[in-house]
Amino acid sequence: MAVAEQTENPLLEGLALRRELDPCALVIYGASGDLTKRKLLPALYSLAFRHLLPESFAVVGVARTEESTEDFCARMKEAVGQFGRDELREDVWERLAGGIRYVATDFAAAQGEDLVAKVLAELDEERGTAGNRVYYLAVPPFAISTVIEQIGRRREASEGWTRVIVEKPFGHDRESARALTEEISRYFREEEIFRIDHYLGKETVQNLLALRFANGIFEPIWNRQYVDHVQITVAESIGIENRAAFYEQAGAIRDVFQNHLLQLLTLTAMEAPIEFAADWVRNEKVKVLHALEPPRAEDVVRGQYGRGSVEGEEVPGYREEEGVAPDSITETFVAAKLYVDNWRWADTPFYVRIGKRLPRRTTSIAIQFKRAPHPPFEEAAVEGLRPNVLVVHVQPDEGVALEIAAKVPGQAMTLRTVHMDFLYGAAFRSGIPEAYERLILDCLLGDATLFTRADEVDQQWAIVDTIVEGWAGEAPDFPNYEAGTWGPPSAEELIERDGRAWRRS
Repeated sequence: MAVAEQTENPLLEGLALRRELDPCALVIYGASGDLTKRKLLPALYSLAFRHLLPESFAVVGVARTEESTEDFCARMKEAVGQFGRDELREDVWERLAGGIRYVATDFAAAQGEDLVAKVLAELDEERGTAGNRVYYLAVPPFAISTVIEQIGRRREASEGWTRVIVEKPFGHDRESARALTEEISRYFREEEIFRIDHYLGKETVQNLLALRFANGIFEPIWNRQYVDHVQITVAESIGIENRAAFYEQAGAIRDVFQNHLLQLLTLTAMEAPIEFAADWVRNEKVKVLHALEPPRAEDVVRGQYGRGSVEGEEVPGYREEEGVAPDSITETFVAAKLYVDNWRWADTPFYVRIGKRLPRRTTSIAIQFKRAPHPPFEEAAVEGLRPNVLVVHVQPDEGVALEIAAKVPGQAMTLRTVHMDFLYGAAFRSGIPEAYERLILDCLLGDATLFTRADEVDQQWAIVDTIVEGWAGEAPDFPNYEAGTWGPPSAEELIERDGRAWRRS
């Protein structure tokens, strides 16, 4: 069984290497896109800043945009300065940029892959990357199959190991996800396929496992006997950000519910793995997905935002966004009551909601415990004696808060709910690593713990397909919530009919 290594000062430690990295080249397909500029290169720079990349390392950007390696490097340097979490130091950048190459080509064409293979062979000689490859597919979903076929047919020419990272969404439904898995499996083994969900790279999401399984005070009461219900909220204040072509096809249920939200639910509900290794952790998550009951139609709410005001700014409705059909019935909000039908959670509701153009950006998991059986202080509570709640704040204020009742100073026995807070920034006094830093590093190490497995994706889509099938033939009365509010009134009714209410923090 794996045992966590102890460091001299764990409060000052960020990412650390668990073993030596192999030399390798990271090939980014779709390198001219926003993901590379905003996330991938800043993440690579932060890893280089901390000397966490292998000594023999190279990056190959592949895209249709015509530009030279020099121009690409200049753009990426500017992006690191704008979006990176660390200061832009010339010595660090030069060390990273020395191994960057750019290939302008149509990667769907055979000659395009020939150009990439030629550059990789040169890097094996110049940088000592030893034929080891990580292919990062930052491309639209429709292009994945083409790229996989091109690199798959040529992987035999490389003497080292090969891994492929696939960005979400992985398929459009269960059938397409299965077809994509089958196609990738023609060239890559399951242990070589890294399906990325950046939420799993967030420190606070990973901390949920530590909170549960490393603290004896929580795990004994993390079950139906002591927990009244669970609330999971993934709220965004932004709209669709010029992504109409994608969002019209995906909607909120495929964009966030299928991956981010269900991942948070599985981590909250799963049993302790035998050890923190990839398959043991993912086995427990898949068990939760299999135990999820298909929700009844009346237990699912969908919505679409209209005009409104968010953070003091007037914003258009979804149907007024550029590229969106004026009669679109694409949902931008989903709320549901779910049940995990197993021994630990039977009859305990999980209330979940996701949405765009909500009052603020926040992602949280709230575990609300049952009320004390005989509270003699009911009349002494200032606002009524509230139940204890443990809140995991995933973003933006990363941390954990426990709500408890405490006596107000003074002669009278007066109670008030107070918070015991743990904040990452205050406790560890160092910047929290970006999710992509952790995930890229894990892929370089060959550690798939924080990546989704084929059977996990399959079961996620099974749940989503059931919900979407229930919507077939309906003509929802959209828009049904104003931008800047917490969703349609029916979402409030969903939880209020059980005598409960959504949290606002």
